[in-house]
Amino acid sequence: MKKWRLPPEWEHHQSCWLAFPSDRSLWEDQLEGARQEFFALAETIGLSEKLNILVKTEEERLEVLSHLSGCNVVCHLIPYGDIWLRDTAPLFMKDEEGHDHAVYFAWNGWGEKYNLEYDDQVSRSIIELLKIDSAYFDWVLEGGAIEVDGEGTCLTTKQCLLNPNRGLNCDQNQMEDLLKQALGITKVLWLDRGLLNDHTDGHIDTIARFVAPGKVLCMTGSRCDDPNKEVLAEIQETLLQIKDARGNSLEILTIPSPGLVLDNHKEIMPASYLNFYISNQIVIVPTYDAPWDEEAVKLIGECFPGRKTIGLSAKHILTGGGAFHCITKQQ
Repeated sequence: MKKWRLPPEWEHHQSCWLAFPSDRSLWEDQLEGARQEFFALAETIGLSEKLNILVKTEEERLEVLSHLSGCNVVCHLIPYGDIWLRDTAPLFMKDEEGHDHAVYFAWNGWGEKYNLEYDDQVSRSIIELLKIDSAYFDWVLEGGAIEVDGEGTCLTTKQCLLNPNRGLNCDQNQMEDLLKQALGITKVLWLDRGLLNDHTDGHIDTIARFVAPGKVLCMTGSRCDDPNKEVLAEIQETLLQIKDARGNSLEILTIPSPGLVLDNHKEIMPASYLNFYISNQIVIVPTYDAPWDEEAVKLIGECFPGRKTIGLSAKHILTGGGAFHCITKQQ
């Protein structure tokens, strides 16, 4: 494979890929709320990016086009299991001349927990549709498990990438070699674990995000009943001790966590303000009717002075296991 790189999310996007929430057997009584949040997100992204949206039926295609009539949107009748394209869609790469490529990986439903029909075919279907050069790796890697700075550094977690349920019997050094080969990065930085009740086994995009080369944003526990207070402190301490691919210490920025966020069954949800999406013009932050919503949006906005930053409700989508970053994939 030639030298390809995975661009950081703040670089210019050609488009954003999404999938319409459609399966009532998965979403149950949250489906209508998830669709409302989906449309609010898509409409905001559509202010500055083309939208490529997967739908399952012609009826859904018409519904999406009706709701997003002011956007540049193309619907694709491509089969998929659920909406988590951060993990099921390919990673879009660039070569040294700026040409588009893609890489994709084996799929096992987040460690065989949610192995839905067609999710293992989404990446290949999108690549075939786009007719772009690609490379396949026969080991499991979900897009939400990695975070890059565009200058050779990758953040990830041991809880996810070294988890036996991903099917790889390899140690940390071997995993680093695999990541370097696939992503065009030169250094891997490891955090130990992620949020409580995270279906993904500790995806990085809910606990630490690059906002610029050398700058990482993380959360602090909001109060004593924050279910992640201990792990968030651990994450910050680890980040303060490690250096990036250039040999520099990281600048650590913090925002409050949403604290204790419960679903309708009084179960703790893995709520995170860090699951934001960086569109070409607007940073879109998930909110949860928590006391720290407004402060978190403001602080994240200070990290992106060239963009507007807004908060949108994501609590219905979160019942499915993730928020805005989890359902988007930039190209």
